[in-house]
Amino acid sequence: MATAAKTVEQICREAKDASHQLARASRDEKDACLLDLAGRIETNVDGLLEANRADVEAGREAGLNEALLDRLALTPTRVAEMATGVREIAELPDPVGEVVEGWTLGNGLDVKKKRVPIGVVAVVYEARPNVTIDAAALCLKSGNAAVLRGSSSAESSNAFLAGLLADALTAAELPAASVSLLSGGGHEQLAELATAEGLVDLIIPRGGEGLKNALKDVAKVPVMYAAAGNCHVYVHQDADLEMAQKVAYNAKVQRPGVCNAAETLLVHRDVAAELLPDLLAELHGAGVELVGDEPTRDAAGSVEVGQATEADWDTEYHGLKMAVGVVESLGDAIDHINRHGTGHSDAIVTRSREVGDEFTDAVDSAAVYVNASTRFTDGYEFGMGAEIGNSTQKLHARGPIGLRELTTTKYVVHGSGQIRE
Repeated sequence: MATAAKTVEQICREAKDASHQLARASRDEKDACLLDLAGRIETNVDGLLEANRADVEAGREAGLNEALLDRLALTPTRVAEMATGVREIAELPDPVGEVVEGWTLGNGLDVKKKRVPIGVVAVVYEARPNVTIDAAALCLKSGNAAVLRGSSSAESSNAFLAGLLADALTAAELPAASVSLLSGGGHEQLAELATAEGLVDLIIPRGGEGLKNALKDVAKVPVMYAAAGNCHVYVHQDADLEMAQKVAYNAKVQRPGVCNAAETLLVHRDVAAELLPDLLAELHGAGVELVGDEPTRDAAGSVEVGQATEADWDTEYHGLKMAVGVVESLGDAIDHINRHGTGHSDAIVTRSREVGDEFTDAVDSAAVYVNASTRFTDGYEFGMGAEIGNSTQKLHARGPIGLRELTTTKYVVHGSGQIRE
């Protein structure tokens, strides 16, 4: 496995060479490497947790907030889930070589559109060490070489995981440069990666708006943003209010620091007085800081709700804070979401199939839910195995970035000597 002792250009060039070999690797070869990696994660859990503790302690001393510390921290359960995720990826069908469609032309030419690896995929991410394994495993399975750039806050954890990946690649006799880890570099390193035309085929940043904007300023290679999640739950006037309370609470509280957690709750005016006192009290009891518009504050009863500013409707809090608004209609809720949301995940609670269909048709997001929490926008939950992130773009992939999203296509045409007149 390549290390950052080399220049970024050298690492990317070696990754490009490795990608040509990986594109021809069999499913058995790739799966054997992944299964070996899963075993190494399980047998080295103590060493990994020790390395992670050093990162968490350093992060706490550096003043990282609780949401970032939560994303940084590994536990025995999270490590076990990491290994399970690698095994699940190994069990998934290999997308490489899959025939998307095919036909025979009138002149006898046989045309097939097949999935092929993208080539070299660079993943830039913050805090979460599990992304090192998820990204590497997904890239390997889809036949891509991976260049990984984690954050300095997870340096010890990522270095430990890089060693396990290197050992698994060696045992599987796959190129060492199939997965490369960059570390220790600043903005110059990021700029080098983002301008490595001809060597890097795709960059996927997984992080906040700051990372996204830093890449936008310099990128010359294609970028697929796994970007911010300003997610909403809207409670319609005909909703089952017990269900609405359960869905809204889960969407905010179950894991508030992640991109598919709800940041804004919208409630139809006809049910605000009945729903909000109990729901806001439950959220407040879980430690959620609440801000809202005047109708929300009027309906809150004894629950403290601060005055929402215009900026609150546009903010991804990454923590226990939520903006709450009362709307006049379904159309107002849709307009609010499309104006303030980031196109990630949004939900409606309603008894009406017609209303649910109107919401899902009109809300311009990668994942839209009817009577379910936004917290399900995830590769694992969608049955896709691990993911590198959730794309809020429309090209070339949208939603969870899994195996198929890490492939492109080529046309393979077989003939019997046909020439064009």
